[in-house]
Amino acid sequence: MTSSPQPGPRKAERVLLALFLLSLPMLNPWVRGDGVGYYAFVRAPLIQHNLDFTRDYQEANASFRENRLDKNGQPTAEFRTRTGHLENHFTVGPAILWAPFLLVAHAGVLFARSMGSAIPADGFSTPYRIAMALATAFYGFLGLLISFRLARKYVPETWAMLATLAIWWASSLPVYMYFNPSWSHAHSAFVVALFLWYWHETRDARTLRQWIALGAIAGLMLDVYYANVMLFVILPFEAVREYSAAARKATPGTPSLSQLSGRHAAFAATLLICMLPTFIAHRIIYGSFLETGYIPVSQWFWGSPYLFSVLFSSNHGLLSWTPVLLFAAVGLVAFWRSVPRVGGAFLFAAIAFYYFIASYPDWAGISSYGSRFFVSLTPLFIVGLAVFLDRFTRIFRSPRVAFAAASIFLACFVFWNAGLMFQWGTHLIPARGPISFSEMIRNQFVVVPRQISAQLEKYLFGRKAMMQQIEQRDLEQLKQNPPPE
Repeated sequence: MTSSPQPGPRKAERVLLALFLLSLPMLNPWVRGDGVGYYAFVRAPLIQHNLDFTRDYQEANASFRENRLDKNGQPTAEFRTRTGHLENHFTVGPAILWAPFLLVAHAGVLFARSMGSAIPADGFSTPYRIAMALATAFYGFLGLLISFRLARKYVPETWAMLATLAIWWASSLPVYMYFNPSWSHAHSAFVVALFLWYWHETRDARTLRQWIALGAIAGLMLDVYYANVMLFVILPFEAVREYSAAARKATPGTPSLSQLSGRHAAFAATLLICMLPTFIAHRIIYGSFLETGYIPVSQWFWGSPYLFSVLFSSNHGLLSWTPVLLFAAVGLVAFWRSVPRVGGAFLFAAIAFYYFIASYPDWAGISSYGSRFFVSLTPLFIVGLAVFLDRFTRIFRSPRVAFAAASIFLACFVFWNAGLMFQWGTHLIPARGPISFSEMIRNQFVVVPRQISAQLEKYLFGRKAMMQQIEQRDLEQLKQNPPPE
């Protein structure tokens, strides 16, 4: 198994694009939960030209407002920081990526208002939310497309496409690409895919300019999602080899030790410059460039991580909720054995990310579909699953039989995931905390087939009322099972 670039437009890419366009009616342009914090970073500067999030708190969904506003509708004192700003520990990266789309939407609204329209130019009205949701879906699709192209370098296009489709629809990604587009996870899948792809494409002889470009991508990757810092573990893999070659002067074109050091310094400097939006926002809100608003890392469970629970717990376990990822993990191990230089870096990055999340006190993600943190690893899962399919289908002599077997195998996971997403989205199972596996399985075979058709029709043609019902159920479940203090 070797890297073999396949040039030219591919039929598979056109198929993926067509499926993406057909999926757009599934977009749910609402701002809810964590998305309130992410979206506030683009709305407040665009409309108010500041970082005052009062309106964002007041316009948020009911379960978000519940403990944040007093009886007069004003933010409570406990959510004020020492600088007097409202607490917002969510990242600014999604706002950076949304900004071009929201600027166009804002210009359109202002133009419509000049022509007599009454559409509010407040950042909350429908045009803004649709622009935000479209942007999220667009970035999610770009992440899938980049991941597909990366996988296609090592396996036949058929398996790369099937792996892409399977991770697209049998993981947690669709929830955060369509249903909760104001959250950061689809954006994270995109920037991680971009980082891994560019690292891969330039890994043989990266110039100073390419190191600077990689640093810019890396900075954006951290602006979007802090946990993505664990992807940096792939860099020492090549650094050891490069410094060893430099010390031996392996070839006349091998960079010297000082050249390598300069390039790595340029990477680090560019990364820090591209993280300035994050540092400046933290300084304004918290009074410190390095304050994040999250639980301090000194209080994480580094010595006793929840390694088993993260994978198998009923409380949003990665494999218990999205089992197709088990085969992606097997494929990553096979990839490491076949292509140690790239596969080893990818596998080590996945393991480092896994340990990082397992050490986090809120490893279950509170309100989460599956383990939403791992949506960041979408490109690694696509590569891993593609390699698994390439190996698995070798037992079949006929390519057609192999394709049919793989398609049926993956379709089972897609349909299972669709049923589970339906249960989670409609609160047939709790959105927070552990679920009953027996109840969930019964629902999959008894309740979901009976309700999903009618509920899908409501989602497509009566979405506003349906979202209000879902929000009401969420409030009821919160009252019955309040989160721990």
